[in-house]
Amino acid sequence: MAILERHDSDAVAHLTMNAPERLNALSDEMLAALQAQFDTLRDDRSIRAIILSGAGKAFCAGHDLKQMTQGRQAEDGGKAYFADLFTRCATMMQTISTLPQPVIAQVHGIATAAGCQLVASCDMAVADTETRFGVNGVNIGLFCSTPMVALSRNIPRKKAFEMLTTGRFIPAAEAESLGLVNRVVAPDQLAREARTLALAVAEKLGAAVQIGKRAFYDQIQMPLDQAYDYTGAVMVENMLYRDTIEGISAFIEKRSPDWDQ
Repeated sequence: MAILERHDSDAVAHLTMNAPERLNALSDEMLAALQAQFDTLRDDRSIRAIILSGAGKAFCAGHDLKQMTQGRQAEDGGKAYFADLFTRCATMMQTISTLPQPVIAQVHGIATAAGCQLVASCDMAVADTETRFGVNGVNIGLFCSTPMVALSRNIPRKKAFEMLTTGRFIPAAEAESLGLVNRVVAPDQLAREARTLALAVAEKLGAAVQIGKRAFYDQIQMPLDQAYDYTGAVMVENMLYRDTIEGISAFIEKRSPDWDQ
């Protein structure tokens, strides 16, 4: 059975982390599988949205601590292994924002440490009411420094710092109020809600969503004046698309657009 399963339907790719016995930990194998699928999806124009979920009772419990312990057995105490591990993990997390398709985390159970980082790295997230989120490495003496990067870019800094320094888990409702997830639903509605959100994205003009996602992440790092200059140029580029011209005409003429993409 594959450690990462993929099922495509209606322009949506659903990736399921499939290591339930390890709470879908981000082992070397899981990181490699996620990176490989994201690299493949980058060039798949038939897919317009991606859902990422976990099999079993949890979304993702973070890095595989047993595997990390084995890495310590190297002569350097694991220094080279850990440096490589966190580099590979950071690359995978950053790949999500560079994909042309929006990525939606479908979260249940727990999302802890690098698992919480994975939720924060996705473009959107839906969780069920029973989900708990934490960056709790501090509880075992390992500060969640890399998960901190994505978390602190999703929620207010004082709340992020509290989570990081206390190891406190927050419930799904609090995660929604802080902006870590888009919506919270009953457990039996989770898959349906994630798919509804994915389909709402997938029915839009793919080229427009692609250019918009790229511009969203580019401009958010810029000073205000530079952001307006940059996004103005992006709007000009978008306005010249054949399908955008068709979409505007269809709206004015009160008909469905005849899009090529």
